[in-house]
Amino acid sequence: MSSIKQLAGQTAIYGIPTIVGRFLNYLLVPLYTYKLAHPSLYGEVSELYAYAAFLAVLLTYGMETAFFRFVQKIDDKQTVFDTSVLSIFTTTMVFLITTMLFAPDIAVLLKFNSHIEYIRMFIVIVSLDALRAIPFARLRQQNKAKRFAAIKVVEIVVNIGLNLFFLVLCPYIIEHNSGALGNMAQHLYSADNQIRYIFISNLCASAIACLLLLPEFLSVRFKFDKKVWREMIGYALPVMIFGFAGIINETFDRIALKDLIRIPSELQTAAAETQYKYAMAQVGIYSACYKVSIIISLFIQAFRFAAEPFFFNKSKDKDSKQTYADVMKYFVIFLCFVFVGVTMYLNIVLHFVKAPYRVGRPVVPILLMANIFLGMYYNLSIWYKLTDQTKFGAYISVFGACITLGGLWVLVPWLGYIGAAWATFICYLVMMIVSYFLGQKYFPVPYSLRKILFYIFLAVGIFFLAESLPHGNTVVYYSVRTLFFIVFAVIAYVLDLKPVLKRGR
Repeated sequence: MSSIKQLAGQTAIYGIPTIVGRFLNYLLVPLYTYKLAHPSLYGEVSELYAYAAFLAVLLTYGMETAFFRFVQKIDDKQTVFDTSVLSIFTTTMVFLITTMLFAPDIAVLLKFNSHIEYIRMFIVIVSLDALRAIPFARLRQQNKAKRFAAIKVVEIVVNIGLNLFFLVLCPYIIEHNSGALGNMAQHLYSADNQIRYIFISNLCASAIACLLLLPEFLSVRFKFDKKVWREMIGYALPVMIFGFAGIINETFDRIALKDLIRIPSELQTAAAETQYKYAMAQVGIYSACYKVSIIISLFIQAFRFAAEPFFFNKSKDKDSKQTYADVMKYFVIFLCFVFVGVTMYLNIVLHFVKAPYRVGRPVVPILLMANIFLGMYYNLSIWYKLTDQTKFGAYISVFGACITLGGLWVLVPWLGYIGAAWATFICYLVMMIVSYFLGQKYFPVPYSLRKILFYIFLAVGIFFLAESLPHGNTVVYYSVRTLFFIVFAVIAYVLDLKPVLKRGR
């Protein structure tokens, strides 16, 4: 149980910048939805960030996970670090130079030909993010959680601060000050191209994070070990494949929606620009509501930062498998607790976005539960990482990507963006089930299936029961939902949390 407490503590430390940062970025959603003139503009922002997610996986090509594995296998940890950093630096520089040369062609391909600067900024952003991947991984591997957290916090503050400066302060100064200050603000800000300032803010934050990691970069010796690199690449490439497939599962819906969404009959004779605007508006609505489900995914991200090195370090312990089983159970309990909390107060949560976006409400519970399955899959994935059979992770993720692509192709024309949410749900559910059965064959862990399924069905049952009740009086409506939330918390406490707390005394 001390291992669980250790993991919880590390998750909290790594989670402070991750959760706070994601939450603050979540608070940027209302800023964007209220400030950007039309949902189609937010759709364009979401689409570009979806492409950036693909490039992030491509440019790190699994070396981060390989780094964690090989610092456990090889005594010369510095050589592993040096080789990893130099490998990613070389490939990133090739990518940066090549894509900058062809930026105009890329902009035309993505239908951003009037805004080539967006493409160039994103090229630099993803390059900077790739370069800092291994230095950040080293901080995690060395348990330097406080330094990791501090750098993340600074990056977050810069990004949030610049967004507020450009999108809130500058327009306010221009409107209320006609003197020198107003003129300066007019030089810095133009209402005709608001999206630009979102990307500038991100670019500055990424650059500052790299500067703060300068001590880690300066510790690199220019010593590239080809033998170590070949072994790491052999381990990393399957990780990249399932990482790339995972990004298809996570973000491809926002890319595919604009081409798969059915244009209403009244717009089918309209100009192409009008149809494009409608399609991108659907992307914007879906993306804004997708952000609500980040309440679960942000915890999963924080958990992964702490769990990956934790699981590797615990692999030699005699009771490691029971530890993995306990982690899974409490992980699911916590995520189901969040699911119930969000869905009981969903109408309040959705006030974070402007009214036109709230029509996407039905996708939120679907995506919340989908993310619970994804979190369970991440827990289960330890079996193929510890047994050095990462090819199975690639197989599962590619299979999941096929389900996502097929689901989007079938469901989006029929159900619109709700179909995209169901495609994500089905994908993560199937991946989780397949990984469980393969894991029990190659690396059996005594997971408490009855408890896990009990909490999932309890959470879903409470949601459907609450949704079936009439809205009626607002006070009564939320009082009943609060009661449901308390009931779930009490059941979890009595059955599983209370015994643990008693043993911890």
